[in-house]
Amino acid sequence: MDETFKHQINQNRRHFFKKAALGIGGLALASMIDPLEMFSKSSSINPTGLDLPHFAPKAKRVIYLFQSGGPSQLELFDYKPKLNEMRGLDLPASVRMGQRLTGMTSGQEKFPLVGSNFNFKQYGESRAWISDLMPYTAKIADELCFIKSMHTEAINHDPAITFFQTGSQQSGRPSIGSWMSYGLGSLNENLPTFSVLLSRGTGRPFGQPLYSRLWGNGFLSSLHQGVQFRSGKDPVLYLKDPEGMTRSERRKMLDLLSELNHKQEAEFGDPEINTRIAQYEMAYRMQTSVPESMNIDKEPDHIIQMYGANAMVPGSYAANCLLARRLIEKDVRFVQLYHMGWDQHENLPEQIEKQAKDVDQATAALIMDLKQRGLLEDTLVIWGGEFGRTNYSQGTLTDMNYGRDHHPRCFTMFMAGGGVRPGFTFGETDEFGYNIVKDPVHVHDLQATLLHLTGIDHTRFTYKHQGRRYRLTDVSGNVIHDVLA
Repeated sequence: MDETFKHQINQNRRHFFKKAALGIGGLALASMIDPLEMFSKSSSINPTGLDLPHFAPKAKRVIYLFQSGGPSQLELFDYKPKLNEMRGLDLPASVRMGQRLTGMTSGQEKFPLVGSNFNFKQYGESRAWISDLMPYTAKIADELCFIKSMHTEAINHDPAITFFQTGSQQSGRPSIGSWMSYGLGSLNENLPTFSVLLSRGTGRPFGQPLYSRLWGNGFLSSLHQGVQFRSGKDPVLYLKDPEGMTRSERRKMLDLLSELNHKQEAEFGDPEINTRIAQYEMAYRMQTSVPESMNIDKEPDHIIQMYGANAMVPGSYAANCLLARRLIEKDVRFVQLYHMGWDQHENLPEQIEKQAKDVDQATAALIMDLKQRGLLEDTLVIWGGEFGRTNYSQGTLTDMNYGRDHHPRCFTMFMAGGGVRPGFTFGETDEFGYNIVKDPVHVHDLQATLLHLTGIDHTRFTYKHQGRRYRLTDVSGNVIHDVLA
């Protein structure tokens, strides 16, 4: 008789319980070390197998609050009393230095300087300048790291937004969230690694549109594309089972489909077949995880009040900030929140007041909510748009009204948590708020710093496509070490 077979049939009751006890102990130990990996079919939740992070990360998760349209730094954070003193006077040629303008103001005969109609004060121990438009943000000034010297080459919306999101002004490259998904993988295999939320502001509700390619995977596997969560009964389209299909029937169908796809992959070797299998499985798991994650009915009243009256309005910025916190709480790696409506070319005072009210309370609430839950320490929050606004009026300047055109030369963003210095302001613009005079920060510098905080060396994080090695920061970018805690 085969010795192996004899060994198997000679196992007695004592042997069985001894080995079972060892197995249970091993499972318990594995669940404490890495509960997700214990139930994963592979050795890692990152299917790419990359040796990342390059070093210990400060931030495990990111929330990017992208303010689409270009918020005016001169009304919000960059206080320039000189502009009020010189209101109505023409922008000096020595300040403009021949900068190219958009077609919306290039034909103007004059460029009348205009300061903000809103008052500024200094807040917190950091003495950060913040306008009356952002009273809730002002209360958390000492949690924020302001960068007042952002700049970009792009002067129009589509290339400027694409540049921030993908590192290139031309479409077709992977978005930041896709790069993060590709490099670091998932922290929760029951939810998408890269989630997207959209809201439309009241400042200019029918302004610049957004396109799904902004959260696309580009040349990376489609496994890494952003998954858009929508307001309404179906947060993710086509997630529900067809009418009349039970959960067990769905499982059997997916098992059979997986078997067929594996045969197809073995024959043709197309990696997208395995990606499709993984997407089917993710969708199956999301049928349970998404409705639970998107249901805010059980949030305590004091949390709802913290985010503001619109927190219960599906699709609003406040509701999306609350959802972002819930997703981060469940270890979603990258949450991208786009808020439209900041493009104030005319009637700026009225429009920006509404737009700021949309975001002020909820942004501050999100940061403080993360902090009180112990999540801010390793969650990086970024707030900002694609460029700033001009210091001169677009169109006619009156006592109470004015507009501002696009301005790529200098603008303000802020960050919080995730390893950045709290209560700190970096960079400086001139007294006209037109040029940077200290510590310029380029788009690629911000991207390099973001990757650094998540443990990635941006110069070593590449993907070979069509014979060339690409990276998020293209061939430039420097980590801004001064903003790191």
